[in-house]
Amino acid sequence: MRLAFLGTPDFAVQSLAAILAAGHEVVCVYSQPPAPRGRGQTLQPSPVQAFAESHGLTVRTPVSMKAPEEISAFQALDLDIAVVVAFGQILVAEVLDAPRLGCFNVHASLLPRWRGAAPIQRSLMAGDSVTGVQVMRMSLGLDEGAILATETVRIGPLDTAGTLHDRLAEAGARLLPPTLAAISAGTAVETPQTAAGVTYAKKIKPAEARIDWTRSATELDLHIRGLSPFPGAWFEAPSDKGPVRVKALLSRVEEGAGTPGQTLDDSLLIACGTGAVRLLRAQREGKSAQDAADFLRGFPVVAGTVLA
Repeated sequence: MRLAFLGTPDFAVQSLAAILAAGHEVVCVYSQPPAPRGRGQTLQPSPVQAFAESHGLTVRTPVSMKAPEEISAFQALDLDIAVVVAFGQILVAEVLDAPRLGCFNVHASLLPRWRGAAPIQRSLMAGDSVTGVQVMRMSLGLDEGAILATETVRIGPLDTAGTLHDRLAEAGARLLPPTLAAISAGTAVETPQTAAGVTYAKKIKPAEARIDWTRSATELDLHIRGLSPFPGAWFEAPSDKGPVRVKALLSRVEEGAGTPGQTLDDSLLIACGTGAVRLLRAQREGKSAQDAADFLRGFPVVAGTVLA
Protein backbone atom coordinates (compact mmCIF):
# COMPACT_ATOMS: atom_id res chain seq x y z
CA MET A 1 0.00 0.00 0.00
CA ARG A 2 0.89 3.63 -0.36
CA LEU A 3 1.31 4.92 3.17
CA ALA A 4 2.72 7.53 5.53
CA PHE A 5 4.38 6.69 8.82
CA LEU A 6 4.19 9.00 11.83
CA GLY A 7 6.49 8.24 14.76
CA THR A 8 9.28 9.70 16.86
CA PRO A 9 11.12 7.57 19.50
CA ASP A 10 13.04 4.30 19.42
CA PHE A 11 9.81 2.42 20.12
CA ALA A 12 8.57 3.30 16.63
CA VAL A 13 11.70 2.43 14.63
CA GLN A 14 11.08 -1.33 14.55
CA SER A 15 7.55 -0.78 13.28
CA LEU A 16 8.82 1.38 10.42
CA ALA A 17 11.45 -1.25 9.59
CA ALA A 18 8.76 -3.96 9.52
CA ILE A 19 6.61 -1.89 7.14
CA LEU A 20 9.53 -1.39 4.77
CA ALA A 21 10.42 -5.10 4.90
CA ALA A 22 6.83 -5.95 3.99
CA GLY A 23 7.22 -4.02 0.74
CA HIS A 24 4.87 -1.09 1.33
CA GLU A 25 5.52 2.23 -0.37
CA VAL A 26 6.34 4.71 2.40
CA VAL A 27 5.87 8.02 0.62
CA CYS A 28 6.51 10.21 3.67
CA VAL A 29 7.65 9.85 7.28
CA TYR A 30 6.55 12.37 9.88
CA SER A 31 8.42 12.89 13.13
CA GLN A 32 8.79 15.48 15.86
CA PRO A 33 11.28 18.27 15.08
CA PRO A 34 14.94 17.80 16.05
CA ALA A 35 15.48 18.50 19.75
CA PRO A 36 18.49 19.37 21.92
CA ARG A 37 20.14 16.22 23.27
CA GLY A 38 23.31 15.20 25.06
CA ARG A 39 25.67 17.25 27.16
CA GLY A 40 26.18 19.78 24.39
CA GLN A 41 22.42 20.13 23.89
CA THR A 42 22.89 20.20 20.13
CA LEU A 43 19.86 19.68 17.91
CA GLN A 44 19.56 16.05 16.89
CA PRO A 45 16.95 14.24 14.79
CA SER A 46 14.58 11.80 16.46
CA PRO A 47 15.39 8.08 16.14
CA VAL A 48 12.62 7.70 13.54
CA GLN A 49 13.89 10.64 11.47
CA ALA A 50 17.46 9.31 11.57
CA PHE A 51 16.33 5.81 10.53
CA ALA A 52 14.07 7.12 7.76
CA GLU A 53 16.73 9.38 6.28
CA SER A 54 19.28 6.54 6.37
CA HIS A 55 16.84 4.60 4.17
CA GLY A 56 16.33 7.45 1.73
CA LEU A 57 12.78 8.26 2.82
CA THR A 58 11.21 11.70 2.65
CA VAL A 59 10.82 13.15 6.16
CA ARG A 60 8.72 16.03 7.44
CA THR A 61 9.11 17.39 10.98
CA PRO A 62 6.20 19.79 11.54
CA VAL A 63 5.88 21.70 14.79
CA SER A 64 2.14 21.07 14.56
CA MET A 65 0.06 18.80 12.35
CA LYS A 66 -2.82 21.19 12.98
CA ALA A 67 -1.26 23.86 10.77
CA PRO A 68 -3.33 24.36 7.58
CA GLU A 69 -0.29 23.94 5.33
CA GLU A 70 0.59 20.62 7.00
CA ILE A 71 -2.97 19.33 6.67
CA SER A 72 -2.98 20.24 2.97
CA ALA A 73 0.40 18.59 2.41
CA PHE A 74 -0.79 15.41 4.13
CA GLN A 75 -4.00 15.29 2.11
CA ALA A 76 -2.00 15.74 -1.11
CA LEU A 77 -0.03 12.52 -0.46
CA ASP A 78 -2.98 10.48 -1.79
CA LEU A 79 -2.49 7.74 0.81
CA ASP A 80 -4.08 4.34 1.16
CA ILE A 81 -3.28 4.29 4.87
CA ALA A 82 -1.29 5.99 7.63
CA VAL A 83 0.45 4.22 10.51
CA VAL A 84 1.08 6.11 13.75
CA VAL A 85 3.47 4.84 16.44
CA ALA A 86 4.29 7.15 19.37
CA PHE A 87 4.25 10.23 17.17
CA GLY A 88 3.61 12.69 20.00
CA GLN A 89 1.02 14.98 18.41
CA ILE A 90 -2.76 14.99 18.29
CA LEU A 91 -4.16 14.43 14.80
CA VAL A 92 -7.21 16.43 13.71
CA ALA A 93 -10.14 15.02 11.74
CA GLU A 94 -8.85 16.34 8.41
CA VAL A 95 -5.66 14.30 8.87
CA LEU A 96 -7.41 11.16 10.19
CA ASP A 97 -9.83 11.17 7.26
CA ALA A 98 -7.23 11.79 4.53
CA PRO A 99 -6.00 8.22 3.86
CA ARG A 100 -8.39 6.07 1.83
CA LEU A 101 -8.48 3.27 4.42
CA GLY A 102 -7.84 5.35 7.53
CA CYS A 103 -5.15 5.89 10.17
CA PHE A 104 -4.00 3.09 12.48
CA ASN A 105 -2.03 3.28 15.71
CA VAL A 106 0.28 0.85 17.52
CA HIS A 107 -0.34 1.30 21.26
CA ALA A 108 1.63 -0.30 24.10
CA SER A 109 -1.14 -1.51 26.39
CA LEU A 110 -4.24 -3.68 26.43
CA LEU A 111 -6.91 -1.09 25.80
CA PRO A 112 -8.98 0.39 27.30
CA ARG A 113 -6.46 0.07 30.13
CA TRP A 114 -3.76 2.73 30.00
CA ARG A 115 -4.94 5.04 27.28
CA GLY A 116 -2.59 7.97 26.91
CA ALA A 117 1.04 9.01 26.99
CA ALA A 118 2.89 6.65 29.36
CA PRO A 119 1.30 3.18 29.22
CA ILE A 120 4.52 1.22 29.71
CA GLN A 121 5.59 3.07 32.86
CA ARG A 122 2.09 3.18 34.33
CA SER A 123 1.48 -0.54 33.86
CA LEU A 124 4.62 -1.34 35.83
CA MET A 125 3.99 1.27 38.50
CA ALA A 126 0.48 -0.12 39.03
CA GLY A 127 1.78 -3.66 39.52
CA ASP A 128 0.13 -5.15 36.42
CA SER A 129 1.22 -8.74 35.73
CA VAL A 130 0.41 -8.59 32.03
CA THR A 131 0.28 -5.91 29.35
CA GLY A 132 0.56 -5.99 25.57
CA VAL A 133 0.52 -4.12 22.31
CA GLN A 134 -2.42 -3.49 20.01
CA VAL A 135 -3.14 -2.10 16.57
CA MET A 136 -6.23 0.09 16.59
CA ARG A 137 -8.12 2.32 14.18
CA MET A 138 -7.59 5.94 15.19
CA SER A 139 -10.49 8.21 16.09
CA LEU A 140 -10.79 11.70 17.54
CA GLY A 141 -11.05 10.28 21.07
CA LEU A 142 -7.83 9.50 22.97
CA ASP A 143 -6.94 5.86 22.16
CA GLU A 144 -10.64 4.97 21.85
CA GLY A 145 -10.65 3.27 18.44
CA ALA A 146 -11.55 -0.30 17.52
CA ILE A 147 -8.89 -3.00 17.97
CA LEU A 148 -7.60 -5.01 15.00
CA ALA A 149 -4.74 -7.03 16.52
CA THR A 150 -3.33 -7.86 19.96
CA GLU A 151 -0.24 -9.51 21.41
CA THR A 152 0.00 -9.94 25.18
CA VAL A 153 3.27 -9.63 27.10
CA ARG A 154 3.87 -10.78 30.67
CA ILE A 155 5.56 -8.45 33.15
CA GLY A 156 8.30 -10.18 35.17
CA PRO A 157 9.51 -9.37 38.71
CA LEU A 158 12.70 -7.78 37.40
CA ASP A 159 11.23 -6.02 34.40
CA THR A 160 11.83 -2.29 34.04
CA ALA A 161 10.18 0.20 31.74
CA GLY A 162 13.25 -0.24 29.54
CA THR A 163 13.07 -4.03 29.19
CA LEU A 164 9.30 -3.94 28.77
CA HIS A 165 9.63 -1.17 26.16
CA ASP A 166 11.92 -3.34 24.05
CA ARG A 167 9.66 -6.40 24.13
CA LEU A 168 6.57 -4.36 23.32
CA ALA A 169 8.35 -2.61 20.43
CA GLU A 170 9.23 -6.02 18.98
CA ALA A 171 5.65 -7.23 19.44
CA GLY A 172 4.24 -4.16 17.69
CA ALA A 173 6.57 -4.69 14.75
CA ARG A 174 5.40 -8.31 14.49
CA LEU A 175 1.74 -7.32 14.48
CA LEU A 176 1.93 -4.68 11.76
CA PRO A 177 2.66 -6.63 8.53
CA PRO A 178 -0.18 -9.18 8.86
CA THR A 179 -2.57 -6.50 10.11
CA LEU A 180 -1.79 -4.21 7.17
CA ALA A 181 -2.24 -7.14 4.78
CA ALA A 182 -5.68 -7.84 6.29
CA ILE A 183 -6.66 -4.18 6.02
CA SER A 184 -5.58 -4.11 2.39
CA ALA A 185 -7.53 -7.30 1.64
CA GLY A 186 -10.64 -6.08 3.46
CA THR A 187 -10.53 -9.02 5.89
CA ALA A 188 -9.46 -7.17 9.05
CA VAL A 189 -11.84 -7.61 12.00
CA GLU A 190 -12.32 -4.47 14.10
CA THR A 191 -13.50 -5.02 17.68
CA PRO A 192 -14.81 -1.98 19.60
CA GLN A 193 -13.23 -1.37 22.98
CA THR A 194 -15.24 -2.20 26.08
CA ALA A 195 -16.64 0.61 28.20
CA ALA A 196 -15.39 -1.06 31.40
CA GLY A 197 -11.86 -0.88 32.76
CA VAL A 198 -10.82 2.44 31.26
CA THR A 199 -7.68 3.93 32.82
CA TYR A 200 -5.41 6.76 31.68
CA ALA A 201 -1.62 6.69 31.57
CA LYS A 202 -0.78 10.28 32.42
CA LYS A 203 2.56 11.69 31.34
CA ILE A 204 5.30 11.16 33.92
CA LYS A 205 6.01 14.38 35.81
CA PRO A 206 9.51 15.17 37.17
CA ALA A 207 8.14 15.54 40.70
CA GLU A 208 7.06 11.88 40.65
CA ALA A 209 10.63 10.65 40.32
CA ARG A 210 11.84 11.42 43.85
CA ILE A 211 11.66 8.38 46.13
CA ASP A 212 9.59 8.61 49.30
CA TRP A 213 11.02 5.95 51.59
CA THR A 214 7.92 6.01 53.81
CA ARG A 215 6.00 4.14 51.11
CA SER A 216 5.87 0.35 51.25
CA ALA A 217 8.64 -1.75 49.75
CA THR A 218 6.22 -3.19 47.20
CA GLU A 219 5.16 0.27 46.04
CA LEU A 220 8.74 1.52 45.84
CA ASP A 221 9.96 -1.50 43.92
CA LEU A 222 7.26 -0.87 41.29
CA HIS A 223 8.05 2.86 41.33
CA ILE A 224 11.77 2.25 40.77
CA ARG A 225 11.33 -0.28 37.98
CA GLY A 226 8.53 1.71 36.34
CA LEU A 227 10.74 4.80 36.01
CA SER A 228 13.87 2.96 34.86
CA PRO A 229 15.87 3.95 32.91
CA PHE A 230 14.13 7.28 32.32
CA PRO A 231 13.56 9.57 34.09
CA GLY A 232 14.89 7.37 36.91
CA ALA A 233 13.54 7.29 40.46
CA TRP A 234 16.08 9.09 42.64
CA PHE A 235 17.19 9.85 46.19
CA GLU A 236 20.06 11.69 47.87
CA ALA A 237 22.93 9.94 49.63
CA PRO A 238 25.32 11.73 52.01
CA SER A 239 28.98 12.18 51.09
CA ASP A 240 32.00 14.21 52.25
CA LYS A 241 31.14 16.78 49.60
CA GLY A 242 27.45 17.02 50.41
CA PRO A 243 24.36 15.18 49.20
CA VAL A 244 24.78 13.16 46.00
CA ARG A 245 21.80 12.40 43.79
CA VAL A 246 21.48 8.72 42.95
CA LYS A 247 19.08 7.08 40.51
CA ALA A 248 17.71 3.70 41.55
CA LEU A 249 17.39 1.67 38.33
CA LEU A 250 16.59 -1.87 39.48
CA SER A 251 15.36 -3.32 42.75
CA ARG A 252 13.60 -6.20 44.44
CA VAL A 253 11.60 -6.55 47.62
CA GLU A 254 13.31 -8.28 50.54
CA GLU A 255 12.63 -8.83 54.23
CA GLY A 256 13.81 -6.10 56.55
CA ALA A 257 12.59 -3.39 58.89
CA GLY A 258 13.91 -0.10 60.16
CA THR A 259 13.64 3.63 59.89
CA PRO A 260 12.45 4.46 56.35
CA GLY A 261 15.41 5.44 54.19
CA GLN A 262 18.05 3.81 56.41
CA THR A 263 20.37 1.19 54.93
CA LEU A 264 20.15 -2.16 56.72
CA ASP A 265 23.44 -3.59 55.45
CA ASP A 266 26.45 -2.56 53.36
CA SER A 267 24.84 -3.78 50.12
CA LEU A 268 21.99 -1.31 49.51
CA LEU A 269 19.20 -2.99 51.44
CA ILE A 270 17.03 -0.03 52.39
CA ALA A 271 14.19 0.12 54.89
CA CYS A 272 10.84 1.39 53.64
CA GLY A 273 7.58 2.29 55.36
CA THR A 274 6.94 -1.43 55.47
CA GLY A 275 9.53 -3.99 54.34
CA ALA A 276 12.72 -3.20 52.47
CA VAL A 277 14.07 -2.96 48.93
CA ARG A 278 17.42 -4.13 47.67
CA LEU A 279 18.89 -1.89 44.98
CA LEU A 280 20.44 -4.01 42.23
CA ARG A 281 21.47 -1.22 39.86
CA ALA A 282 22.10 2.48 40.47
CA GLN A 283 23.62 5.57 38.92
CA ARG A 284 25.34 8.52 40.55
CA GLU A 285 24.75 11.94 39.01
CA GLY A 286 27.24 12.45 36.20
CA LYS A 287 28.29 8.78 36.19
CA SER A 288 27.29 5.71 34.21
CA ALA A 289 24.69 3.22 35.43
CA GLN A 290 26.27 0.33 37.36
CA ASP A 291 25.30 -2.92 39.00
CA ALA A 292 25.20 -2.59 42.78
CA ALA A 293 28.58 -4.25 43.44
CA ASP A 294 30.41 -1.93 41.03
CA PHE A 295 28.48 1.09 42.31
CA LEU A 296 29.49 0.36 45.91
CA ARG A 297 33.15 -0.04 45.03
CA GLY A 298 33.22 3.56 43.88
CA PHE A 299 30.70 4.93 46.40
CA PRO A 300 30.39 2.83 49.58
CA VAL A 301 27.09 3.09 51.42
CA VAL A 302 27.47 1.46 54.82
CA ALA A 303 24.76 0.09 57.10
CA GLY A 304 23.03 2.82 59.05
CA THR A 305 23.35 5.45 56.31
CA VAL A 306 20.22 7.60 56.06
CA LEU A 307 19.08 8.31 52.51
CA ALA A 308 16.82 11.24 51.71
